[in-house]
Amino acid sequence: MTYAADRLLEEVAYVAYHFHWPRADILDLTHDERRSWVREIARINKRMNEGG
Repeated sequence: MTYAADRLLEEVAYVAYHFHWPRADILDLTHDERRSWVREIARINKRMNEGG
């Protein structure tokens, strides 16, 4: 099963935007690693938006 190209692009853009990592480095991550970073960024954003 392949991962949808649009979803992959979305994840790469999200991590690159927030952490300023190069695209190649993000693409080198495994799917699980990349999803973990996406979740962590979302938690950071939520905490910051809630004033914490």
